[in-house]
Amino acid sequence: MRRKTPSALTIAGSDSGGGAGIEADLKTFAALGVHGMAAITSVTAQNTYEVRAIYDLPPEMVVAQIEAVADDIGVDAAKTGMLSNSEIIKAVASAVKKYGFPLVVDPVMIAKSGAPLLRPDAVETLVKYIIPLATVVTPNRMEAEKLSGIKIETIEDAKKAAKHIAEELGAKAVVVKGGHILGGESIDILYFNGTYKEFRAPRIVNGCTHGTGCSFSAAIAAELAKGRNIEEAVRIAKEFITLAIKFGLKIGKGHCPVNPIAWIEIPAEKYRVLENLREAVNILVKHGEYVSELIPETQMNIVMALPRKYARTEEDVAGIPGRIVRYLNTIKPSGSPTFGASKHMARAVLKAMEFDETIRAAANIRYSGKILEIARKLGFKTSYYDRREEPSEVKATEGASIPWGIEQAVKRVKGIVPDIVYHLGDWGKEPMINVFGRDAVDVAVKIVRIAKELSKIKV
Repeated sequence: MRRKTPSALTIAGSDSGGGAGIEADLKTFAALGVHGMAAITSVTAQNTYEVRAIYDLPPEMVVAQIEAVADDIGVDAAKTGMLSNSEIIKAVASAVKKYGFPLVVDPVMIAKSGAPLLRPDAVETLVKYIIPLATVVTPNRMEAEKLSGIKIETIEDAKKAAKHIAEELGAKAVVVKGGHILGGESIDILYFNGTYKEFRAPRIVNGCTHGTGCSFSAAIAAELAKGRNIEEAVRIAKEFITLAIKFGLKIGKGHCPVNPIAWIEIPAEKYRVLENLREAVNILVKHGEYVSELIPETQMNIVMALPRKYARTEEDVAGIPGRIVRYLNTIKPSGSPTFGASKHMARAVLKAMEFDETIRAAANIRYSGKILEIARKLGFKTSYYDRREEPSEVKATEGASIPWGIEQAVKRVKGIVPDIVYHLGDWGKEPMINVFGRDAVDVAVKIVRIAKELSKIKV
């Protein structure tokens, strides 16, 4: 028997900018491994900073969409977003009652830009017809205040509002989101079965927030569609949206949109980086008799970073733990590639990526005038920095020397990241050459080319 793919339905408005509404919901469903379906309630002409126009679909058309997918594919869970007016709300409530699927209600009232997405007279209709059908309701602070009549300034206030919405308005469970409640953490409050549960995450500075509520509620619906219980669904949704905010897409002139795809793209990119590093190490080892002549006293490492939008810290750069060492007349990696394994080379790559995001890998080899001469004859662009020129405040800051040096070297060649960056050392510092490339394999091939040419000279 064929295993059924979980299916989730979004009943919401369309965001032409792709950051919120059904567009964000469908991205979320896909990222969480759920088949996504849509019943569009309204079409909006909007972007990251304004809603220019709204066109509500006829209620019967909204219902027809719900019925079409429910009768054929089935709905394991659904969510509502922008419902716009009383007639649509009543029609959606009727369809939800007919099919009885679990429902997550995101009581969308105002767009991120400040434009109203629910008519004032429709709030009462939402409370009367939709909230009592909700498996989970996910208001932000302002929406929770509107639904409960309770002013929310603290976590305790949020708890009171959540309890009121559940016990007085009829929702099975309520999550009052903490994004708009002041504090060092974003704390969401779940009220379910008479008890509270807090879900905490660090408050993200300069994150992207357009579509936050849509993606969060869609994530809960997706997990319910998979058969998870409410608490587990909310926990995963919290992790999901925190990642989507942190790695949001810096596009548009207004509130940049969250990035639901980060949930699957980061693990996929990590896999690709590790595979590329393994291939690069294999290339180096295969030509170990030549490459061994390039191993510096401090040993070699080769690193590769995640794509620029996901590479923030040294932990986002993979390398070889214990480095690559000279072994007899060849070389040997001390371990398998892993993230966070090389802080020095990671800093070099992260700085280089600030100038050219396509340069994601680097390795260090020993310095000599001959090696530098060979690199130039092979057509590699070179630049350098002088550690004697390093400002005292940079020297005094842990981890600042290498980024400073790479920046100086790049600026010497008018902002273009060269293939080779070298320095002649300083007191207690070994002279070194760094080889940069698009990926680890690219770097390994450059090193092998240099090593083979060096062997010809030695012979």
